[in-house]
Amino acid sequence: MNATPDIACGRLSALELSQNFADAHPALTAPQAALEADRCLYCFDAPCMEACPTSIDIPKFIKAIASGNLAGSARTILESNILGGSCARVCPTEILCEQACVHNSLEAGKPVRIGALQRFATDWQMDHGGQPFTRAPLTGRRVAVVGAGPAGLACAHRLAMHGHDVVLFDRHAQPGGLNSYGVAAYKLADDFAQREVAFLMEIGGITFQGGVTVGRDVTVSALAVEYDAVFLATGLAGVRALGLAGETLDGVMDAVSFIETLRSNDKKDVPVGRRVVVIGGGNTAVDAAVQARRLGADEVTLVYRRGVEHMSATSVEREWAQTNGVTVRLWAAPQGLLSEDGALTGIAFARGRAGADGRVVYDPEDSFTLAADMVLKAIGQVFLPAHAEGEHIAVEGGRIVVDGQYRTSMPGVYAGGDCIVGEDLTVAAVRDGRDAAEAIDKALRAGDGRGRGVEQENG
Repeated sequence: MNATPDIACGRLSALELSQNFADAHPALTAPQAALEADRCLYCFDAPCMEACPTSIDIPKFIKAIASGNLAGSARTILESNILGGSCARVCPTEILCEQACVHNSLEAGKPVRIGALQRFATDWQMDHGGQPFTRAPLTGRRVAVVGAGPAGLACAHRLAMHGHDVVLFDRHAQPGGLNSYGVAAYKLADDFAQREVAFLMEIGGITFQGGVTVGRDVTVSALAVEYDAVFLATGLAGVRALGLAGETLDGVMDAVSFIETLRSNDKKDVPVGRRVVVIGGGNTAVDAAVQARRLGADEVTLVYRRGVEHMSATSVEREWAQTNGVTVRLWAAPQGLLSEDGALTGIAFARGRAGADGRVVYDPEDSFTLAADMVLKAIGQVFLPAHAEGEHIAVEGGRIVVDGQYRTSMPGVYAGGDCIVGEDLTVAAVRDGRDAAEAIDKALRAGDGRGRGVEQENG
């Protein structure tokens, strides 16, 4: 009989789990927000606004907070980014708007806390004002949006505002995409992702159908016939494999599935090992490592194949991992999964270094082993083109090809978010969905029949 690794649920008490997965960065109080807003210089050519993928008028919304006009502040944000609440929580503001803040030249490392102020305004709107936008006169047009993550939700909301009816399809039982299933629970605590979806859906005209996988349950071609336009926002559903023997051992799993399990269940029912090794250098790796530690793992080690300067996780995320008791080891590539009597016992790594040509050189003779009863793979997600197979949708470099109007090579079908080439950021996905909706609306209004406007636009 095969042995099993030391993986168990309920390593911590309910109180400890509640504390560990509470909001990592509590909201500003009203006095704190007022003081922080007063720090803004209200730059005319605001570099912070240029650094925001959704081009929120940051000086305008902050000035509204300073004057006590919270409704006006929230509306300014939400006009550009209807998911401004979640973006305020999960966006790497330290490399976007806050990095561009002029205050950095006056007080090094002390920009205006734009993300916290954005959260303050959007939270107020959700708690006190509800959905601030109304629908335009109904057009009678119907659009299918595939994927209910940030890109799909932003697209659906903007289309509904323009008077179109939208059916939102997703493989999950609930909408939200990565915000609901793929982001650390302490970043979007207290069911915020679902509350934000409910807030967005208040616009009306959006119907959600969960448990639907395009390519299995329905085809893009069929949707293109039934609807006036289709927007694909399927994200990156695949996960890269290590390519090592033993990946099917109990205890070896991808970090995305681990996070989804954690987000979909009571924390006391989520199993975690005592000694966890996370392989990867991005934000998903950090989220998985920190959450494993907060579930009660005794030791968590994050191992990355190159140096810290190559990690896609920001410096803030790296520091967060280390302050949460995660050990970070660099310049090491996995060489083999170790087992005894069929149970995972550890993983071997080869040490590396930067070669003269910039490539990493690993020496199999210079290796080390980490004991582990759980290994989480966070080495990248990939696009699964199942819905494009047999369709007239061009795919290059593992992503859907679109033009400047988010049109794919298939008439009437658009795409945006992580499934196309881009920054792979939540805020960038929101921008794609918003701008694609504008392109779809323009094309539909130019046509005189179902889908024909889109087809004419595509030539």
